[in-house]
Amino acid sequence: MPEQPVGGEDIDAIARRLDNAWEQRQPLAPLSASMALTPEHAYAIQSRWTDLRLARGERVIGRKIGLTSRAIQQQLGVNEPDYGSLWASRYFPLAGGRVDVPADLFVQARVEGELAFLIGRPLREPGVTLHDVLAATDAIAAAIEIVDSRIADWRITLVDTVADNASYGGFTLGPWSRALRSVDLRTIGMLLHHNGEPAVQGIGAAALGHPARAVAWLANKLIAFGINLEPGDIVLSGSLGPAIPMRTGDLFTLEIHGPPPLSMRFV
Repeated sequence: MPEQPVGGEDIDAIARRLDNAWEQRQPLAPLSASMALTPEHAYAIQSRWTDLRLARGERVIGRKIGLTSRAIQQQLGVNEPDYGSLWASRYFPLAGGRVDVPADLFVQARVEGELAFLIGRPLREPGVTLHDVLAATDAIAAAIEIVDSRIADWRITLVDTVADNASYGGFTLGPWSRALRSVDLRTIGMLLHHNGEPAVQGIGAAALGHPARAVAWLANKLIAFGINLEPGDIVLSGSLGPAIPMRTGDLFTLEIHGPPPLSMRFV
């Protein structure tokens, strides 16, 4: 674990504040405004927060990748994505192609459309490539991710969002498709509808040039931290277009070429 942050609380205390903000739906002032945090501090905070949740019965069922858009990286002054853990308590399974999600679980949620990878073979050696990821993938699915920030008004820097579990809120998945492994994922199209109207168009290349390249980045980053992608892990590979703020009653429907549409309503 890195040394404690300069000018603020220790890593455990910050993790507990984030956990309380998650449970109470009460946003915090930006962590970076009151202390000198490095990315190493931020990942240590994220890891400690996950440990606190695991001790209460939470499960990690995979990982999510954020900041895959070059425009967002430039906005935050970073040159690589970030990642967080997928906590099982915020996986919302579909029933008949649709799921209702309680809106009051979130602080300031937004919705994104993306692709999910189901890992079938372990990725444990450094130097993972896009082709290694595709070879290790059992299936791919369309996914709606809910991003949410415990940082007030989304006033985040890189270290804020990393510490905040990469702004994780929740997700749902369409059916797993083995056929999507042979599709050119760079050019696959996405259309996200908001309350019946087309709202966001996207393309696979928005996720670091290729969704599997984003997963390769994740695998190598995790290996550097002594963690591996293992069979059964779900990986959300990054948004294919801008996120849309949600309100209670909103209905989002995601269409990606090939799989059936999936819908999420906030109730």
